Amino acid sequence: MINSSIYTGLLAELNPLEHVLQKPLFSISIGSWQVSVSNHMFMVTLATIFLLIAIPLAVKQNNSLVPRGLKNLLETICVFFREEVVRPVLKNHTDKYVGFIWTVFFFILTLNLLGMIPIEKFITLATGKTSHYGGAATANIWVTGAMAVVVFFMFHFVGIKEQGLRNYIVNFAPPVPWPLIPLIYFLELVSSFIRPFTLAIRLFANIIAGHMIIATFIGLILVFRSYGLALVSLGFTLFLSLLDVLVAFIQAFVFALLCTLYFGFAVEAEH
Repeated sequence: MINSSIYTGLLAELNPLEHVLQKPLFSISIGSWQVSVSNHMFMVTLATIFLLIAIPLAVKQNNSLVPRGLKNLLETICVFFREEVVRPVLKNHTDKYVGFIWTVFFFILTLNLLGMIPIEKFITLATGKTSHYGGAATANIWVTGAMAVVVFFMFHFVGIKEQGLRNYIVNFAPPVPWPLIPLIYFLELVSSFIRPFTLAIRLFANIIAGHMIIATFIGLILVFRSYGLALVSLGFTLFLSLLDVLVAFIQAFVFALLCTLYFGFAVEAEH
């Protein structure tokens, strides 16, 4: 049995948000500015470095005509996105922008999957010191918001590049009777800001909800101190963890799919 004082301490520290909270790690001085580096910034950097190393290595695995292993998986995903997701929307513009869509998908997927690994716990066990080098970066609204801002600017950049600034502004709203033009332009302008906002909220909410539910089921073990309930909680935790892997793929796919649709709206003269 757990000692009463130890149990009380564990229960007091129980926080379903612990794994998704942003925690400062260290500060960097840039002139008169102090830049605080958080665990989520660390995870974004880790995901970037991982992709920059892993994908080129996977592509260069073998030079045979028939790809195998990780190279085959990457090629399957990329071809699927290009032919089944991007080409039906962007048509002749597919090859220009499919690279961005691939990058969005793999970057978000990597962040989602890395967020499921308790890196900070492994470091704590290995060093004996509390570590915060880990966490779910996509459960931070500032991270998902930053990605949505990038999509927002890319969306308009693509439209201006393909149509020209004048035509893009003229075609920003669909043809309507002239008395409705100011209202429709206003609604389209609001819509162009809402689209990235919904991208950020959707990804943030789904990821943070998954981590909170898993942490809550684990916490039930400490709350009720029952071996039977502990087995049930562990079973549900395992099931939800596997479900979280599926959610990680789905949310990355949905984000990339919506980016494609927004690009499609931008390149078409009538949207």
